[in-house]
Amino acid sequence: MIRLFVGLELPEAVADRLAVLAGGIPGARWVEARNLHVTLRFLGEIEEGLAAELDEALAALAEPGFALALDGFGAFGGRRRLHTLWAGVERVPLLVHLRDKVETVVVRLGLPSEARKFSPHVTLARLRDTPSGRVHDFIAGTSPFHLGPWPVDHFTLFRSHLSRGGAEYERLENYPLT
Repeated sequence: MIRLFVGLELPEAVADRLAVLAGGIPGARWVEARNLHVTLRFLGEIEEGLAAELDEALAALAEPGFALALDGFGAFGGRRRLHTLWAGVERVPLLVHLRDKVETVVVRLGLPSEARKFSPHVTLARLRDTPSGRVHDFIAGTSPFHLGPWPVDHFTLFRSHLSRGGAEYERLENYPLT
């Protein structure tokens, strides 16, 4: 079994700019700059044979490139217990189109469709026992925030390696956008 997801890498300068913001929130486990990305589709644990089929199907996609930008910060979770701090990604039509094409490939391979609505973002930190007020202070203190645009000329199949220190992401294959 292999744990996979499809996503977009961030340019080094964008990832470094986000990494500079890390800190000041108790209970936050910040994502390393090298692991920052935009997830198009999380697949989870799949058989290696299916992973090879996925690679072949993704390589057959011929989709246009586009530009992305970050816009603002937010958090996932309830009012009392937030679990993820994120940077928002502008929802451009070609991004949504690419995500939909990837979803079609995944479903055609027999995997279940994604139940959650696509909410493009970059996860900055996982939150555990973090006072929600501190998260809201961070968001307010860094707003307004806008970064980009930058060109997106490929998407990537990543392997996720889980450890006690958090996940590490390995780039398995890049697929060019036209």
